[in-house]
Amino acid sequence: MTINWGLVVTLASPILALFVGAWFDRFLAGRPRVISFLLHASAVTMHQAANPITVNTHSIVIKNPRRTAASNVRVGHYVLPDFHIYPDIQYEIVDLPGGGKEILIPRLAPHKQITIAYLYFPPLLWHQVNTETEVDGGAAKIVNVLPTVRPPAVVRYILWFLVGCGLLAILYSLSVLAMRLAGPSA
Repeated sequence: MTINWGLVVTLASPILALFVGAWFDRFLAGRPRVISFLLHASAVTMHQAANPITVNTHSIVIKNPRRTAASNVRVGHYVLPDFHIYPDIQYEIVDLPGGGKEILIPRLAPHKQITIAYLYFPPLLWHQVNTETEVDGGAAKIVNVLPTVRPPAVVRYILWFLVGCGLLAILYSLSVLAMRLAGPSA
């Protein structure tokens, strides 16, 4: 008895496509609704007065990478110092039962990014200000960011060319394997 591989491939293709589609949908749904990262933390000592004054500052960035708006973005604080949100966006301050405060942003548009800059004095440090960033549907993904230099355009084009060549080689190898498994045609 011989196996008709053409029939097997014809029957298995829609089932495989169903599983790949379900995995792809789950992969996209698993992307975080909001990402957040610390942009900078610094201290500046001002020597203009008889007594030097140190001022601490830090900024966090909150971004909605999705194509749908994020609802009720909440940025928690142990202590809420003076701050500024850029670009200007609607928000409100909510007092929490434990004594902390929360900046509540009702809606963060798709692909929008905001920066919250804080200004405060010692002994308060940047890690003693923020608690968490949450959104309806779960916590924001906190990302550790390191600045990097983008490679030149020529290097990027060469890399994409090599990726394309690799993809074509894989597809060609799979087609040759499928033909060998199908056997000689009658």
